Amino acid sequence: MLKVLGGFQISQRRACVLIGVDPKTVRRERPPDHGAIRVAMREVAGKRRRFGYRRIGVMLERQGLIMNHKKFYRIYREEGLSVRRRRGRKRALGSRTPMPVPLIPGARWSMDFVSDTFGASRKFRILAISDDCCRENLCLVGDTSISGARVARELDTLVRLYGKPACIVSDNVLGGEAMARFSQQVSTRRQ
Repeated sequence: MLKVLGGFQISQRRACVLIGVDPKTVRRERPPDHGAIRVAMREVAGKRRRFGYRRIGVMLERQGLIMNHKKFYRIYREEGLSVRRRRGRKRALGSRTPMPVPLIPGARWSMDFVSDTFGASRKFRILAISDDCCRENLCLVGDTSISGARVARELDTLVRLYGKPACIVSDNVLGGEAMARFSQQVSTRRQ
């Protein structure tokens, strides 16, 4: 641009029109690209690998290097300092094998809750306990709320009637606290 202006007696605007360049790009020179901030940013990111651009920016502000957050983020990306996102938790790979069907009645029982509502929007639950070998329904207990103590009582009754099973399977029938109370009551009864 300076060569065109120096050789001819024309204005800067006219020269931009002749060349086909926007005058805004010629008139304004880009300021230097903050070398001190880049160096300090790389230094902090090297020490603190899990820090993102916001925390690095706060640390540099404490050192007296203040900059607009948008420009700071642009420089952060240009330097390639982006923190990698953490991967999600690992889930079980492959297909799960189904539980083998027991060959002897009374070897394994299954517990499950079934929920429904009355016409007046009141919820009720049914505890279903069945034998997995012969698919016999051992117990159905219905109530508006069934506690861990109630489950333990029903299991004690079933053990007296049918004998003790080798294992009891449940897909999280009881919540954490209810399951803890249930297992505590069962263990105290066994002692």
